[in-house]
This record gives sequence, C-alpha cells and structure tokens, in this order.
Amino acid sequence: MLRIGVQSSIAVNHEEPLEDLKRLKEIGFSSIDFSLHSYLTNKDLYKTKKNPFFDKSEEELYEYFAPLRNGCEESGIEIFQMHMPYPNYVPTASGEFNDYLREVMAVKSMKICSYLGCRYIVIHGFKLSRFLGSEELEWQETQKFIEFLAPFAAEHGITICIENIYESAGAHIIEGPCCNAAKAVKRIDEINAKYGTEVLGFCFDTGHANLVGINFREFIETLGSRLKVLHIHDNDGMADLHQVPFTFTRSRENKPSTDWDGFVKGLKAIGYDGVLSFETSPVLKSFPEELRGDALRVIYRIGCYLGNL
Repeated sequence: MLRIGVQSSIAVNHEEPLEDLKRLKEIGFSSIDFSLHSYLTNKDLYKTKKNPFFDKSEEELYEYFAPLRNGCEESGIEIFQMHMPYPNYVPTASGEFNDYLREVMAVKSMKICSYLGCRYIVIHGFKLSRFLGSEELEWQETQKFIEFLAPFAAEHGITICIENIYESAGAHIIEGPCCNAAKAVKRIDEINAKYGTEVLGFCFDTGHANLVGINFREFIETLGSRLKVLHIHDNDGMADLHQVPFTFTRSRENKPSTDWDGFVKGLKAIGYDGVLSFETSPVLKSFPEELRGDALRVIYRIGCYLGNL
C-alpha cells in the first residue's frame, strides 16, 4: 500500500512538534507536507504585505526549525514534501517586492528544504497570462524563476514541483498555470535535460483539477513518472475548500463531485510509488480541538481506502 501523509499546518505545532508528530505516527501517517507557506501567507502577499520571518539569517532559520527536524527524526515521520510561500510573483507589486520574493523568500525556502532533508518543494506558476497576453509568455516568466533556483536544486538533490492551479476571473473559475499535462511534460523534460537531473517535477492537485474540469486519469497518465507529489483534497466544484475526500456529491444519488475512481486508476496506471498526501488543514480548523485526532484518523483511513483500491 502507498504511504500516507498529511499537511503539517494545524496538525503539527512547528515550534514544539514532537508530541503531534508522535500522534501522527501512531495514527499511521508516515510523512508530512511541511506548510512553509504558513509563514508568509498568500493573503498578505497578494496585498503586497510581508513580515520579517524570512529576514532571519540562515543560521536563525535553521535554529528555528531544528525542533521540527529533530522531532521528525525521533518520531519516524518523514518530511516528504513542502510548499513554498506563494505567489512567487505579484504583477501589481513593485520590482523591489518581487525581487524580495525571488532572492530572499525563495532562496531561503530552498535552503530550509535542504536543511529539513526534504526532497520535493512545490511552487505555484506565475499567474500572468491576462497581463502578458498568452500562456506561453506566462510560462517563460515561471521558467525564469525555476531556472534561478535550479542550480541549488541540482546540487542538493531537490525536485521543484509545479502544480495545476486555477485562476479567478470575475465570478468564474478558469484554468490557471500548468493545467495542460502535455505542455507540462515537454517543459519538465526540457529543463531536466538541461540540468542533467530531476530538478523539476509535478504535483497533481485534486481540488484544483476538480474546479476546472480536468480529466484526472488522462492527466495523470500523461504525466507518468514526472508526477512526484500529490495534494489530495475535495470541493464542491465551485470553491477551493480543501475538504476531506468524498465530502461532496453532485446529486441526490450521492455520486462524488470528484473523480476519485479516475484518480486511483491513473496512479495505478503509472505505477505511482510516492505518498498519498492530504492537503486538508482547513478540515482540522472546522473540528473542535478535542476532535482533531478523530478527524486525522478519518483522513488516514481514507488514505488506506484509496491506497487499496
């Protein structure tokens, strides 16, 4: 059976993590998706606000995250993947602000990733197609960002993972960056060939895919071995809710709103051997603190179910 992981946000106290990590291990989880993006949130970044967290020196950051690294080693929980703060570029912000995101936040995120012994770091492609006029020009800017980080990734054995994301256009949800699997395959292969190693891979996000109507099985099979990590969560097809799989249905006949069957068949078809990682921290917010352990057990059991289909 595939290994099962969960987002660290809410589930783990990053400053005093050991007891929470031991609880995850006891439940059955083998890994966490480290929520680095909780230290510089997208809500603030879209408002061009930043805090001083990433102004810490490298040594200060390593000292801050030492309890998490040590807690993972002691508990037997692996940091399999992590999420860089996003967006990595804000088109309405100043050049100084965007330089900070690239040269300070992104660089230190990669160094934290290496310090924690994490192999995969997920980024969001730049949402620029409406500003630049085409998806191709949008990708060129994302590629510059990836190649800025690629030498460090190659040296330290890190794979940067792009993910399929959506875009909001008025009251509509439309495809955002990296929603074309064939283009993603071509771009990943070209960059990896250039650096002679897997500096770039893909993170398939089930919630985002559901919002824009992606065919799960076809998309995953097209990605093949380039699929390295997963963001598993559910929604109603209208909003990015990050809820537990099988939560939503499309009709009174209770057919799930998300194609979990196609998801599993796609993973099986490509021989995916990574982690079934749940990006479901909002679920834990909705439960009383006394029930969070039970909610985590439900998430783990759903992972077992998907892994055994």
